[in-house]
Amino acid sequence: GSIPEVIAFGEQAAERMRQIEGRDGELERLAQEVAEAKKAAERAAAALRKARQGAAPKLAKNIRRQLVDLGFRQAEFEAELTAFEPPRSSGTESVELLFSPNPGEPSKPLRTVASSGEISRVMLAIKSALALQDAIPLLVFDEIDANVGGEIANAVGAKMRALASRHQVLCITHLPQVAAAATNHFVVTKEVSGGRTFSGLREVKGKARQEEIARMLGGTSDSALKHAAALLR
Repeated sequence: GSIPEVIAFGEQAAERMRQIEGRDGELERLAQEVAEAKKAAERAAAALRKARQGAAPKLAKNIRRQLVDLGFRQAEFEAELTAFEPPRSSGTESVELLFSPNPGEPSKPLRTVASSGEISRVMLAIKSALALQDAIPLLVFDEIDANVGGEIANAVGAKMRALASRHQVLCITHLPQVAAAATNHFVVTKEVSGGRTFSGLREVKGKARQEEIARMLGGTSDSALKHAAALLR
């Protein structure tokens, strides 16, 4: 080739040699960065583990207290930490919620032991315990009134009203005490027309709401209407 081409080739070869000679230093620098990042991750994981170990029993105690109000007088609830490798973005341990609704029964993972009604009440207890920290904007509770009545129904309504001060709460219920605690009350209806079943949704207010609460209480007698009015106050 021409003299300029030879000169250019020589410069390229020299640059390539400099890169090769500096590779060991670059690899050493990268290895040091990896080691430092690993140590930082280990420190963060250890701090997170310590915080979880301190918070887990306090959270479980708070949730058990909430569960008593919701009818689980002798329920057990624990937050179990289990270490794993390798580390993940969530830390170096998993958190499993253990629940036993009845005395004498071993605690098992919440996802495996609770019925839908129990799950709703347990979730209400958890959300009540975490009310100040939980950033979830919408909470949905379904069948929360399963096997619930009287004093417990009042507690359910009170806890849901408290949650509604920080979250939007949507609840499907047959409990007049819970319905009366809501800011807005909607009634779901079913109608058969032309051989087909249609569902409807309407909001009730004022006297219509009082009558609906009375119906949920068992009728529209004067005593039921007075009871409904008392619940709505």
